[in-house]
Amino acid sequence: MAGAIKKIRVRQTGSAIRRERSQRLCLKALGLGKIGSESELVADNSILKLIEKVRHMVKVVS
Repeated sequence: MAGAIKKIRVRQTGSAIRRERSQRLCLKALGLGKIGSESELVADNSILKLIEKVRHMVKVVS
């Protein structure tokens, strides 16, 4: 299936308190805000870069 859109689910595992502003904005861009919140996103380069920047605060569930 060449045209299939790949999606990933991301869960926030760490707090954004006392983090850099850019990391807090990355969490917001991913649709996360509180510990335990989840978001399903299309796995493209921009989303993967955001996840890489906050990898210590998120977990890829699927």
